[in-house]
Amino acid sequence: MGVAAIRTRMLALMAMLLAISAPAFAQTAAGLKKNMIGQWELSTAERGKTCVVTLKADAAPQGMKIELEPGCANALPFTRDIAAWSIKGLDIVRLQDAGGQPVIDFTEVESGILEGRRPGEGIYLLQNLAAARALTRSMDQMIGNWAMVRGSGAVICTLTLTNNEASGDNFAVFLKPRCDPTVVAFAPTLWRLERGEMLLMSARGETWHFEADDNAQWRRVPDSADPLFMMRQ
Repeated sequence: MGVAAIRTRMLALMAMLLAISAPAFAQTAAGLKKNMIGQWELSTAERGKTCVVTLKADAAPQGMKIELEPGCANALPFTRDIAAWSIKGLDIVRLQDAGGQPVIDFTEVESGILEGRRPGEGIYLLQNLAAARALTRSMDQMIGNWAMVRGSGAVICTLTLTNNEASGDNFAVFLKPRCDPTVVAFAPTLWRLERGEMLLMSARGETWHFEADDNAQWRRVPDSADPLFMMRQ
């Protein structure tokens, strides 16, 4: 078989595959559109600045209708340019201006949470409003005294997570006396919740990550042979 014939057969096969897969692609985009209808929280990555947006199924010029709560423009100035929303490709949720140009594009990074970037500004999140408000309630529940405990059960430090705003979107944390030298050397001064993790941060920029085992116990990640936990007191 000549090169031209082989090429023709390959092109025909590719066309057939595209024809077969096209309906699935359309369903994926349609499913994404359906899932996005409703209220969402648009925020900075640390949720220090937020606003509520409502994505609607009604047609608008260049896309679909969107409503932004009155405080959006003050919290996130770029939202002044948002006039509609649309689905682009298979997985992009676009918030766009009146001409259909992107103000910011989002893609899903985990269930119910989408991430977008604006050049020169950084990362923004779009997440289900009910889930975002549940996270706020969870953060309020974190305030208070905690023990840092080895896997053996030995308490190596006690500390207090506060709601006192510190730098950026972080809150102050205070160590109590007689902490283990490892924790004293780390010297955490800030904390926050981010994407389901509790972050403890030092003034030097070092960060310890903890994931919830349950509401009262958080395990440091990545895991190690000598695990470390944060336990509610």
